[in-house]
Amino acid sequence: CLAHLDRPPSPVNVTVTQLKANSATVSWDVPEGDVVIGYAILQQRQDGQMQRFIREVNTTNRACVLWDLAEDADYIIQVQSIGLYGESQASKRVHFRTLKETDRLPSNSSNQGDITMEGLDKDRQLQTGEIIIIVAVLLMWAVCLWAAVIALFCRQYDIIKDNDSNNNKEKTKPSSEHSTPERPSGGLLRSKKKSPSVNIIEVAPVCGCARSRLPALHA
Repeated sequence: CLAHLDRPPSPVNVTVTQLKANSATVSWDVPEGDVVIGYAILQQRQDGQMQRFIREVNTTNRACVLWDLAEDADYIIQVQSIGLYGESQASKRVHFRTLKETDRLPSNSSNQGDITMEGLDKDRQLQTGEIIIIVAVLLMWAVCLWAAVIALFCRQYDIIKDNDSNNNKEKTKPSSEHSTPERPSGGLLRSKKKSPSVNIIEVAPVCGCARSRLPALHA
């Protein structure tokens, strides 16, 4: 009877966190005032295919990582405190389910009636938030880069357009310089051609003197 009275009380607030496909973390609390030198965990699959007993002494840890779990499987665990004179009664049974390999975020998968479990992986949630921030920054950077490229393209297009316009003006300028000059009165200056003239000499038979007539024949 004395040995039974010196046993520590059962652990309380048994919780399963950090749920993954092949591992999970079990944590618990020990009532204050009791000497506890270790713990023992009974782990078994709900279908009865596997059972494991974990025991550790000379430690003050209040948590333990369960490894080599089957993915997408249901498990039951119970925790005992180890004192100087023996082990406590087993805690209430806690049920949890491991994740699938394809699951990205852990979920709270407890379905026991006694204890509500925490099943969210805070570290993975933090990583997801960081990824979202990085993606948003990259998208903003890409939009700014595209805007700069479009502005540069429009500027180059305007420069090319102005150069083409100046070249067209330079081409039309020489033709206007070599155009026919205008008279002060506004009329065009045309070259004047001289009309050919023909001199005809007629001889008078009566007086025997010659007279000349210079009619002007115009073509």
